[in-house]
Amino acid sequence: MYAIVEIAGKQYKVEKDAAINVDILQLNPNDELVIDKVLLCSNGENVLIGQPYLKNVTVTAKVLGTVKGDKVRGVKFGKRKRFTRTIGHRQAYSQIMISDLAVK
Repeated sequence: MYAIVEIAGKQYKVEKDAAINVDILQLNPNDELVIDKVLLCSNGENVLIGQPYLKNVTVTAKVLGTVKGDKVRGVKFGKRKRFTRTIGHRQAYSQIMISDLAVK
């Protein structure tokens, strides 16, 4: 069983007991998160599609903490100036564990 949910304006495919990285949420570790913006829910046979959201499906998740993503490198280069500069960035994410997908 899986669902497509909207968290902070972005869509994610979630399954039970899966850990996913989402944009930073203003929640503490071990907080409970109830997601009611479910766009699609499928159990293998039946597919429920919301217009835009499903009212009878909720997804419960637990916040595991904050993690950093992979390093992205950028290079500034000034031609004919003998200038190069390497810039690195690691995006911060909130990691959540999906604990339950409930269809009422």
